[in-house]
Amino acid sequence: MGERAQFWLQLTVFSLVAASFTNVYITQPVLPVLQQEFGADPATVSYTVAAVILGIALANLPFGAAADHYPIRPIILIGGLTVASAGIICAITDNLWILIGARFLQGLFIPAMTTCLAAYLARTLPVERLNVIMGAYISATVLGGLGGRLLGGWIHPPLHWRYTFVSAALLILVAAAVALKTLPKDHAQPRETTTNGGFLKLIRRWELLRIYLTASGSFFIFSSVFNFLPFRLSAAPFNFSTEIITLLYLTYVMGIFMGPTAGRLGNRFGNGPILLAGTLLLALALILVSLPSLIAVVAGLLTLCTGFFAVHAAAVGALNRKVSSGQGRANALYVLFYYLGGWIGISVCGLMLEQFQWPGVIFTCALLLLVPLMAGVSELRHKTQAPG
Repeated sequence: MGERAQFWLQLTVFSLVAASFTNVYITQPVLPVLQQEFGADPATVSYTVAAVILGIALANLPFGAAADHYPIRPIILIGGLTVASAGIICAITDNLWILIGARFLQGLFIPAMTTCLAAYLARTLPVERLNVIMGAYISATVLGGLGGRLLGGWIHPPLHWRYTFVSAALLILVAAAVALKTLPKDHAQPRETTTNGGFLKLIRRWELLRIYLTASGSFFIFSSVFNFLPFRLSAAPFNFSTEIITLLYLTYVMGIFMGPTAGRLGNRFGNGPILLAGTLLLALALILVSLPSLIAVVAGLLTLCTGFFAVHAAAVGALNRKVSSGQGRANALYVLFYYLGGWIGISVCGLMLEQFQWPGVIFTCALLLLVPLMAGVSELRHKTQAPG
């Protein structure tokens, strides 16, 4: 593959993944606006985010399997059309539960353009090219998540959140069309077939299960804080507008820099110390975002992003060092646990917000710190063994 071809492939991957993830967090910065418009409680309107995450979690494994048996282009076409159509439904409906249902449908088909694309790349590219292209993939997930938040709460006036879904639908259609034209043809022939990496066998391995639980616990904390932040900042003592609240999501950009940095540090010092350092940063972040100070909240969000992406990168690194076969299944399980953690976090912390306000959210998240903490301690005690 020449440099020009690789550039266009990187651009295609980046565009499709970013457009896909733009749809995930569209409603997050405008949850208080949705609460007022639909006359619902915070926990219910938070399902407009949680439903997408649950859909991604449930569809990840089936689409991962489909990518091994069917060409990538029809899958991307179906995914793009479905996500865009569901977005238009979100834009025109006056029923909150139809909105939530359409968001769930979007979540079910986003993996058609993310999980399937990753499987396609792993199957068709040599390792040295794959590392470069996957760098664009990871950066796109971060910028796509940020872009959806900015699109929903800042670029479009917050009281016109419906236009956001139309813009996101157009983006996904354009990105899918570019992918259909640009991606090299494939014949869905897996690079290798292995029988010793079944899902149940992987879950039964405690050294892997604790990594999966770390993915769940860390994303539980991260998604809960970011999801319910608008409710905290729109109330006293801050009383911020949606536009100002949305600008604070720019701290999410930290993930672009922290992911690769944590990976390099993990290679140098081991994943155990990075997991522990990331957990300590998450604990510090929970303290900072609880203080009645804008400076403290901004510092807390930066610290939260730094800690989360450090834990995330170290966990992925530890996982792939522990498996020598069945990497596709192992990583698919990681994504499953990751998104299930986010869905559970938003669902549980929505109830905690109703019952105990912001301190209830923080206390619940603090309990989950035990998960990455235990994983980090275990990694220190048992240095990464030869893959098996």
